Amino acid sequence: MPTSENNTSTSLNVIDGLDMNIHTLTQEALTPLYNSSLGDFFAFSIFGIPLGQLLAATLVFVLILLLRKFFTYIVIGTLQNLSKSTSTYYDDRVISALKAPVRFAFVVIAAHLFFLIIFKETEFIKNILNTLIVYDIFWAILAVIEALRELSHKFAGRFSSDLSKEVGNFMLTIFKIIVAGVGLGAMLQVWGINATGLLASLGIGGLAFALAAKDTAANLFGSFSLLADKSIRIGEWIKVNGVEGTVEDIGMRTTKIRSFEKSLITVPNHIVANNPIENFSRRGVRRIKMNVGLTYGITSAQMNKIVEEIKYMLHNHELIAQKETLLVNFNSFGDSSLNIFIYTFTSTANWAKYMAIRENIHLEIMKIVEENGSSFAFPSQSIYVESLPPKNMV
Repeated sequence: MPTSENNTSTSLNVIDGLDMNIHTLTQEALTPLYNSSLGDFFAFSIFGIPLGQLLAATLVFVLILLLRKFFTYIVIGTLQNLSKSTSTYYDDRVISALKAPVRFAFVVIAAHLFFLIIFKETEFIKNILNTLIVYDIFWAILAVIEALRELSHKFAGRFSSDLSKEVGNFMLTIFKIIVAGVGLGAMLQVWGINATGLLASLGIGGLAFALAAKDTAANLFGSFSLLADKSIRIGEWIKVNGVEGTVEDIGMRTTKIRSFEKSLITVPNHIVANNPIENFSRRGVRRIKMNVGLTYGITSAQMNKIVEEIKYMLHNHELIAQKETLLVNFNSFGDSSLNIFIYTFTSTANWAKYMAIRENIHLEIMKIVEENGSSFAFPSQSIYVESLPPKNMV
């Protein structure tokens, strides 16, 4: 049976380095107050804390909170002035990312001074403050990592230029998880807990956790598969397992797809990796398939000329893919129309450009039909009456 000593170690202490001899300074500052005519009032104790010290501590705490934006501005402004001498813009992003952690640091300092002034900074409070400091430090590290995301894309591009963004994001996510794990271990260290010993002592609980995380492992390997196969990339229009839209992110666990209704759909990576993926962005061309119905009043000569002119127009259209299948045929005798079948491909898969090309083709077909003295049919029925009843029966 492991003892508690296996899970404990020397605790991490950062806050004691920020004492700044506050105890002595507080005593010197408050002594004249206690010796004044209002000394009895300020010496009145609340929960064992003299009112004078409580008021002073509250004043310092509130003052720092009110001025923390100003203090942050001074710190960040100084760093920004130093960064102007460099040619890169990454340092500017790093400095901007540090703004929130710096502001939070002043909150921790204010709390530390508050408890120092009232002489109530116990081991428990020190541990809380130390935990907040470690949290703030690793928050700053993670913010810096996020600010350098574009740099990770450039680095990943050296190994895979086609998937620089996807691989860069994947590497960044792994690095952030490692840093977050180290930060969690440091926070446990503050409380004297040995993270390694704690994990080792989990025993059967660790096995249960591993079994519960099997889907997470499947998603992780799914992300490896997606990156290795290069089947999808960020920004591509895909359809997988009934989900259609534009890929926004390929993470370690899920792939985020933005639908055309602008909703964000999160799909587990093992589903994406184990299902057929229809990638519309990689087809290069887009199909136009239609039936044009003409009225029955048209002659065979007119029909032949219209078919030939439509075929000629498509063969000479600069935005029609000439290497792909191109068919124009008098296809069928419909119930109310003579149908011409048209089958061709545009030279682009872009939705907006495709719609513009399709519109142009429609207008050209209308022009050809009108110039040949014909018109488009619409669903209709003709009724023929063989004879009418005599007038005297009406």
